[in-house]
Amino acid sequence: MAGDYIPHQDGAFLEWAKTLSAYVTPKLTDFNIPGAVLPPLQTQLTAYETAFNAAQNPNRGKVDVLNKNEAKEALTARLRSFVKAYLAYNPAVSDADKENMGLPLHNGARTPAPVPGTIPELELDSSVIRQIIVHFRDNGSDRRGKPAHVHGVELRWSLLDGPPHSVEDLTKSAFDTASPYTFKFDEADRGKALYICPCWENNKGEKGPYGEIYKAIVP
Repeated sequence: MAGDYIPHQDGAFLEWAKTLSAYVTPKLTDFNIPGAVLPPLQTQLTAYETAFNAAQNPNRGKVDVLNKNEAKEALTARLRSFVKAYLAYNPAVSDADKENMGLPLHNGARTPAPVPGTIPELELDSSVIRQIIVHFRDNGSDRRGKPAHVHGVELRWSLLDGPPHSVEDLTKSAFDTASPYTFKFDEADRGKALYICPCWENNKGEKGPYGEIYKAIVP
């Protein structure tokens, strides 16, 4: 799903969908969107969130995962239709609005974005077995998520026996456009040390400076 504006990872997809819904809801009149089109989307969003939470339960079964996948597929289809019909080419929706909703721009050229000059800060949550949940925010910000004119965050990472000497020792990479990002591991990885180093990236693929290297133990 490279290049897609919809996050692929389940948790990031949920946060992105909730952000879009929350942003659009008070702006229906401003965007000339019929009020009747939003409740079905919000119903599917609630259904997906419920299925997603059930699938995170350590005692989940195959049916929980199947329900989550089906709910995600249905919500994704509705969101794509909604964005195409009411947001992507709507002259009442500004480029700033689209940036805030995590949507691509369709005005013939992307809004020029400066190379990011700040660094991300991470919060690592290891409360779920075999998972590390990564919340990110801009340096010094109290609000989770990416700053303006930033497309997303790159997370350089590796499972290592000892601390890395530099970012170059972190040989794997993950990317996300909406906080949080969830690392999922196998049973055999429990107890291993995960090292992560983040940087912001703009919509041209240009990266800002890397932040500090964070460490977490896989639960």
